[in-house]
Amino acid sequence: MTTNTASRQISVPVTLIPPMRAIYRRLTYCAFLVLSAVAEASPKLYIFDCGLLSFEDISRFSVENHETDVRQMFVPCYLIEHEEGRLLWDAGLPLDIAGSGPVDRRPGTWISYDVSIVDQLSTLGLTPGDIDYLAVSHLHFDHAGGVKAFADSTLLIQQAEYEAAFQRAEEISGYEPPLYSALEDSDRVLLNGDHDVYSDGTVRIISTPGHTPGHQVLLVNLPETGPIVLSGDLYHFEESRAWRRVPTFNVDAEQTLASMDKLERLLEETGATLWIEHNLELANELRKAPGFYE
Repeated sequence: MTTNTASRQISVPVTLIPPMRAIYRRLTYCAFLVLSAVAEASPKLYIFDCGLLSFEDISRFSVENHETDVRQMFVPCYLIEHEEGRLLWDAGLPLDIAGSGPVDRRPGTWISYDVSIVDQLSTLGLTPGDIDYLAVSHLHFDHAGGVKAFADSTLLIQQAEYEAAFQRAEEISGYEPPLYSALEDSDRVLLNGDHDVYSDGTVRIISTPGHTPGHQVLLVNLPETGPIVLSGDLYHFEESRAWRRVPTFNVDAEQTLASMDKLERLLEETGATLWIEHNLELANELRKAPGFYE
């Protein structure tokens, strides 16, 4: 009886054990589905040349003229292509100066803009009506100069930035309401902190106040390139980051320093690469539209 009991305990019908080849096929198919879903959700990042700033004196940025020979700043626009919609991040210099050559902005400061963001998008077969979401790091003229063309897009903006720019612009230096007044009636999502744009972790707006009341930066997770953070104006120069320099015209120096700390923690946690948006040397090395990063 003992022998028979032992025999019954190890006797399992062969038909209950799936063939290993079938298990492998099922696992492979599941992995394919997961990878396909990730691939479909993976964003593409396009970079556009949306102007150039030139300065005689950069001391307003709390970087002394003798500390760097940099006197020009790149002005970018970015397009994120995602299966759940297109996002334009930052809209460059004012559209009405595009193609006009260098323009005096103020004594010792010149701006220039060759081809408007609207015309550059057209080379991709896109119009402003094809942009689902509009988000800017903040509403200063070199980031919001073209936003009026995208008034039909859904605006993603920190509530603090919206209130400062639309309700208290006369109290805070740097805002120019005629540039962005067309957005006042746009569909909008008022944010109070960080925001996952597509609810899948691929594109995240990160709240970093200080430069303006509702300044924000953008984290884009690219499957091949890796995660990228677009800095807005949290940093203007490499020296700004290395030496923690706060421009004299920021609305809140303590908030700025806290936002710098927050961003540095984010970079460490995610392993992301920081693109300082105004860094012309970096911009000259990057692939511009119609090329893209993925």
